[in-house]
Amino acid sequence: MEEIARVTNGNWKPGCPVNVKEYSIDSRSVMNPEHTLFFALKGKNHDGHDYIAPLYDSGVRAFVVSEWRKEFDALAEANFIVVADVLAALQALAAAHRSRSKALVVGITGSNGKTITKEWLYQLLAEDIPVYRSPRSYNSQVGVPLSLLGIDDRAEVAIIEAGISRPGEMARLEAMIRPAVGVFTHLGEAHGENFPSEEAKLKEKTRLFKSCEQIVCK
Repeated sequence: MEEIARVTNGNWKPGCPVNVKEYSIDSRSVMNPEHTLFFALKGKNHDGHDYIAPLYDSGVRAFVVSEWRKEFDALAEANFIVVADVLAALQALAAAHRSRSKALVVGITGSNGKTITKEWLYQLLAEDIPVYRSPRSYNSQVGVPLSLLGIDDRAEVAIIEAGISRPGEMARLEAMIRPAVGVFTHLGEAHGENFPSEEAKLKEKTRLFKSCEQIVCK
């Protein structure tokens, strides 16, 4: 927890010892509570801070929060890391985890076909070498860091999806993923209303390939 607080530039309020092995942003998805670090993200319809007390009752003892509530004082065994921005903290932790990985990282982007291309590559490679790939379609500002945090020491290749819908988003994804190999699937009409031109959208998507040694495209 002390190392996570350092990486996320947070203030650690210690509780009982916790060996973090899993990361969650959804209280419904916690499967291993005693080893889970919960990020209390705020969205349009939900605030993760509202679920901390119930998660504590279910056994979770590690939380990243951006506000302190009086009710948290009663959670004596809980570890809290207080940060300015929970999403930024999640992304910073993912970037640090990726930097320690020795896996060859393949980054996939495009308007369509990212997930199926990822699954095709996984099926082609997994019989011969240890391969990790993003769960489901985890390719957003939240999904990408959760994907990266899932890479374990056994992986020789990690296949990560990256999806954007607005200008400026790919820079944050690229800073986390930093792929050695880039795959571009297709430039389609999706999210075109958010960009001034097709060229601008293409330029934004290809920012993912900033550090690539090799790029594969149609």
